[in-house]
Amino acid sequence: MTTYLAGGTGTPKLLWGGYDAADAVVANTGDDVLIGDLYVAPDLDSVLFGAAGLLDTDRWWGIDADTTAVHEQVRRWHALLEVGAAEGYLPAELQRGGPRFARWRRYDADVTFIELGDRDRALHAVRAAALTRGDPLSTVTTRLCEGLGIEATVAPMTDDPVATIIHTDEGPMHLQTYWVGRRATPTVRTVEYRGATAARVSPTAAAALRAETIVIGPANPITSIGPILQLEAVRDQLRRATVVVVSPFIGAEVFSGPAAALMRAMGYEASTAGVAAAYPFADAFVLDTADPTDLGRPVVRTDIGIETPEDAARVRAAVEAAATATQ
Repeated sequence: MTTYLAGGTGTPKLLWGGYDAADAVVANTGDDVLIGDLYVAPDLDSVLFGAAGLLDTDRWWGIDADTTAVHEQVRRWHALLEVGAAEGYLPAELQRGGPRFARWRRYDADVTFIELGDRDRALHAVRAAALTRGDPLSTVTTRLCEGLGIEATVAPMTDDPVATIIHTDEGPMHLQTYWVGRRATPTVRTVEYRGATAARVSPTAAAALRAETIVIGPANPITSIGPILQLEAVRDQLRRATVVVVSPFIGAEVFSGPAAALMRAMGYEASTAGVAAAYPFADAFVLDTADPTDLGRPVVRTDIGIETPEDAARVRAAVEAAATATQ
């Protein structure tokens, strides 16, 4: 069995057309939010939708061909009523109230910068109801896999609340506000994984992490994979397993997203070398053929750009070769 750590779009792209029944994916939950009474799990859902053949592979989030009628109506009511907290993120006293799973994740119901499709929204509502009943997120996710006919294991990193908070020159803000609402424009000072010290790895993730090989896809090391690495049980298994990393950089050029600014804020060089420094437990790397970085660890090179399922298969073959090179 091979287990993949997933955050953002990198790992769903890597697994495009290649979810194997014997494999597992552990997904980041640090960017999960509660919008009103909807539990939104962006990274987890990208994996679920990808494995079920439902993912919108133009945007790499949401359900393909979904409609947004409810979202558009929310926008109209929001403009009419002129209510809501700044940026939609609720104040600290409201973050601490209510169910524990919602802690530090709560947004107003009328937040409009996060677009939710209608079919997508239905999942968020049903999942929130199950969590409110007391069902752990890992149990809910397993039931979803069964209902969607997904044979691979998909597991949230934890059943406990963890929130990625970006501390900026304008003050702290949830990752969703920083990245989706503000388009990564504020200057980053540091990143906090709120709740991580008290969080435990979920049972399904714990089982998945016993795999001989663990793959970290081409994801942002700070906000996509960083929250997962805060869990002690995850770090223990990474030290034991063969770990292969697909770089999200080509030298100093990042593929997408705010990874460069976030890495510099956390003291890492914004480059493939910085990725290697952030993952000292990694045994081997898959780098692009144009990447000149010498890491002093086994490296397999290929074109790591993924635009088609065939591209994804090529990169997965390189991952297998990198794992073999460590033996």
